[in-house]
Amino acid sequence: MSGTMRKTISTLLLASASVLMLGACNPIYRPDVQQGNLLIGKNVGELKPGLTKQQVVALLGSPSVVSPFNANQWNYVATLQRRGGTIKERTLTLYFDNDTLVRTDGDFMKETPQELLQESHKYGPLYPTNLTKQEVKDLEKKQQQGGGDSGG
Repeated sequence: MSGTMRKTISTLLLASASVLMLGACNPIYRPDVQQGNLLIGKNVGELKPGLTKQQVVALLGSPSVVSPFNANQWNYVATLQRRGGTIKERTLTLYFDNDTLVRTDGDFMKETPQELLQESHKYGPLYPTNLTKQEVKDLEKKQQQGGGDSGG
């Protein structure tokens, strides 16, 4: 009985040590986490006073929050966490008079395309990865100079 008891205790100690060691490990890969409304800048740019609620839904989709106490205010909310970093929250609030959009407020599209591109360089190499080293250097140099393909 004492041999069985020692074997059980040593097995429990080994299992406990393994769990503690695994708990101390950091995951190698942390994905970007996007939650909430994913709005397209072009669509947000098309918002203008006078649009109906139905037109707004066609442009942006359903809002994240419509207060039961104030049907004339719609909130589009999104959070983004890049690779385990700080969580950025973005909001877009739309104000209606009955069924007509009267104004917008928020910071949903506050970044310029250049700021978004600059931030994306923090998180890894340029894609596609089938570029030669010289092509990558040329592209990075062009982007740092403020150039770049206009997509035309």
